[in-house]
Amino acid sequence: MCCPSATLTVWASAWLSGTAASDDVLDALLAWGEAHEVVAADAETAVSLDLPLAGDFPATPVQLLAALRAHGAGPARLVLPAPGDARGLGGGGSFTEAAMKAGEAVLLPDLGFGLVPVPIAEGLVRWSVHKIPVATGPDHVGLSEAEHGLTDAIRDSAGALQALDVARDRPGVRAELAAKLRARPNLHWPAGTPGRALRVLQRADEVGAILAIAEIDDPGGALSSSAATRRADALRPLNTAVRTARYAAVNEAVRQLTEQADRQP
Repeated sequence: MCCPSATLTVWASAWLSGTAASDDVLDALLAWGEAHEVVAADAETAVSLDLPLAGDFPATPVQLLAALRAHGAGPARLVLPAPGDARGLGGGGSFTEAAMKAGEAVLLPDLGFGLVPVPIAEGLVRWSVHKIPVATGPDHVGLSEAEHGLTDAIRDSAGALQALDVARDRPGVRAELAAKLRARPNLHWPAGTPGRALRVLQRADEVGAILAIAEIDDPGGALSSSAATRRADALRPLNTAVRTARYAAVNEAVRQLTEQADRQP
């Protein structure tokens, strides 16, 4: 499914460009937890943005938004790192380590900071704000490119699994898939979010739900370890294509929302 970082990337960017209210940002985050708190990951960040360090009483998302506006933050950018794919992280350090572990993060390239969400209790998400040690480039992936890549990966992965004879039907798989899709958070997006970006996000979520089922070991351990390894290898390109599609859709939505705001009188 989409992730908290995608929600904050789009809604914070809309708010910073003046096309959404702060309450809209807070309401959107509720899809991921009833409460959100914010801490600085290091002393430099704490001083720069006037945020508490981890271990101190945390700040609220409202305080975070105020700090971003006070420091002139521009549009945010989503990153979805995975082992072997550190696109957009801009080097090592605590931010890269935390983002890689979480599999997601929000970049604030104009300010040189990144935010990483971690669920720390039922209904509670903590956002850690890190100084980015190296300036990051735009790492643009076009929406058409990502959409075509997802289509190609679906075809190639299906063919590879069929050739390996490890794409086996499981009883009740359709019900499993329907349950996973129903369990997705009820997300909403700013007015003016491009329809194509939303369609790509929806398709990526559907394929992601299928992947989550396909990656579960067969009941009773029917697959040998070597077959399971071959299956994982066959699915890896599809995992990458899903992440790329989400990355491209969210960042394209931010780009278009920001441009729409710039055109307003």
